[in-house]
Amino acid sequence: MTRQFDAVLFDLDGTLVDTAPDMVRVLFDMQRAYDRVLLSYDVARASVSNGSLGLVRLAFPNFDEPRQAELQQEFLQRYEKLLSGAAVSSVLFPGLPELLDALDAHRRPWGIVTNKPQRMTDPLLVHLGLAERTGCAISGDTLPERKPNPAPLLLGCEQIGTDAAKTLYVGDARRDIEAGCAAGMTTVAATYGYITADDNPHLWGADNMAANTKELAKILCKAVNLPV
Repeated sequence: MTRQFDAVLFDLDGTLVDTAPDMVRVLFDMQRAYDRVLLSYDVARASVSNGSLGLVRLAFPNFDEPRQAELQQEFLQRYEKLLSGAAVSSVLFPGLPELLDALDAHRRPWGIVTNKPQRMTDPLLVHLGLAERTGCAISGDTLPERKPNPAPLLLGCEQIGTDAAKTLYVGDARRDIEAGCAAGMTTVAATYGYITADDNPHLWGADNMAANTKELAKILCKAVNLPV
């Protein structure tokens, strides 16, 4: 990374926060409710970045599209209820609390741009203590457009007061990298995230790749001129 940057935007699920324990838990509860054979945890976990509909399609492949759409709404209701309680298991990935602390300490703006609906994003950020820290929290329904459209990322840059060309975007899905590239941002693929076996992050076109959060911290600290 030879250029210097001013700010960082993160995807949420599978990039900044390990939300799989809660999302897979909800999915398995639904499979049990409908007498379905449970997916393996690893397969379900790898699909979390595909969102609620992707998880429902994976768990209920023989249902038609209208029924899957109904199950998606049930999933969201169950997940929202879980987030409103005290049994939330989602956590920041190891090493990322320290990275966010360093960004804050050196006044490097950072924010979140996710396709997760706001009614799930906001309580999760409150639970994690990030709601008052993040410079922006752009959700999947903040705008009419969602990633891979670049509009949410450009709004994020506007809200944290940075230019897209001087901002990094980190994500664990092709749509993240496509959105970042379309926005004119430099991108980092978080290959430690939720990636299915038939996907290949090397084909996404990311400017950088981080196999783990230690690598990610090194990339970002160097990019925004922080001690590594």
